[in-house]
Amino acid sequence: MLEKHPKVVRVLFPGLPSHPDHKIALKNRSNNKINGGSGMLSFYIKGDIKKTNKFLSSLTVCTLAESLGGVETLIESPALMTHGSVPAEKRKLLGIDDNFVRLSVGVEEVEDLIADLK
Repeated sequence: MLEKHPKVVRVLFPGLPSHPDHKIALKNRSNNKINGGSGMLSFYIKGDIKKTNKFLSSLTVCTLAESLGGVETLIESPALMTHGSVPAEKRKLLGIDDNFVRLSVGVEEVEDLIADLK
């Protein structure tokens, strides 16, 4: 859904065929009966830090949090949160642009998460 979203530039998730390491991710799965991958992914939103902040503020199911280790779906903007003290030039070198978002998918219903992210 995110790859096709008009407000998303790029999705980083090895479980997607579009990811450059997709074949490696499939090969390294612990259970071949499961397709896809982990619940961790990242994506870039079209726009600047203001658009990213507006997007994050609009969410009702996903919880904004710096720690991505819970059973609920958690989301963060590294540029605003975990890497806020890192100079912008250094963040850029690390791929942490102002429109970069990290998402840890939790136990909520898939339909609820999709509706929230749209």
